[in-house]
Amino acid sequence: MKLPPEVTIYEVGPRDGLQNEARNVPTADKIRFIDALVASGIRAIEITSFVSPKWIPQLADAAEVARGVARPVGVRMSALVPNRRGLDTALASGMKEIAVFLSASETHNKKNINKTIAETFDAFSEVIPPALAANVPVRAYVSTVYGCPYEGEVDPDKAVELTTRLRDMGVYEISLGDTIGVANPAQVEDVLGRVLAKHPAKSVAVHFHDTQGTALANCLVALQMGITTIDAAAGGLGGCPYAPGASGNLATEDVVAMLHAMGVKTGIDLDKLTEASRTASTFVGHELPSKYLKAHLGKQSRARRRTEQMGQ
Repeated sequence: MKLPPEVTIYEVGPRDGLQNEARNVPTADKIRFIDALVASGIRAIEITSFVSPKWIPQLADAAEVARGVARPVGVRMSALVPNRRGLDTALASGMKEIAVFLSASETHNKKNINKTIAETFDAFSEVIPPALAANVPVRAYVSTVYGCPYEGEVDPDKAVELTTRLRDMGVYEISLGDTIGVANPAQVEDVLGRVLAKHPAKSVAVHFHDTQGTALANCLVALQMGITTIDAAAGGLGGCPYAPGASGNLATEDVVAMLHAMGVKTGIDLDKLTEASRTASTFVGHELPSKYLKAHLGKQSRARRRTEQMGQ
């Protein structure tokens, strides 16, 4: 099995993970969560989004989060921005990297950001050039690459087209997303094969949701094809408010555990990462879907029971 010796985990829990949570998460808890992720060794984190609070109320405190987090040397922190106003606010809040987003399907793009794909690129022309002029790198997300909740199948060549246009605009990395978690390994091989025939692997990341339990299998295919950046959310937090039925993101500790077991380095302390996810579960108010987290907590519970029994 041909695997890269090292993989970068791009943590999206604080933004993509929390945006769909019903319970309001206090700013202090978000900052505590981000600090815990940094302490675990994660070096690339999307911390918030400068979208209108009308659309994503959970992220209304974007500026406060951006100003409140510690920024250790060597840790990249990014924020999603939808337009020039969002960019200006992000820069004023101290962000040193931003991300833009669109969908591979017209209907989801319209539902998600109320624009056609063509109109979205017009908006990008007001965001990407000034960001780059300010020496702020730009990442991009392309959603619904493998399937759309409204249109069904999506033309795989759409991923190639959009990746090309984004790279031509100066975007350093494009994250190809399985927004509703319907991709299978053969489909991933097909789409990535088309994209990588025209673009270097270092410019492409993968972003899988685990709706049908195939996220890890899809990651493995991507890794064997040379991809070295994987988006994930601690605990499996997430879900898209404009993608009915979408479950959480691939859990960071699930993919890190798999990578470590196969000898692939991530620079992440799995125990500290798991503790960060456990902390997140307390402030969102429900159990998180991560399989590794559940197994870890179960092991701790059994150990406590044995200790209690021995003390009786």
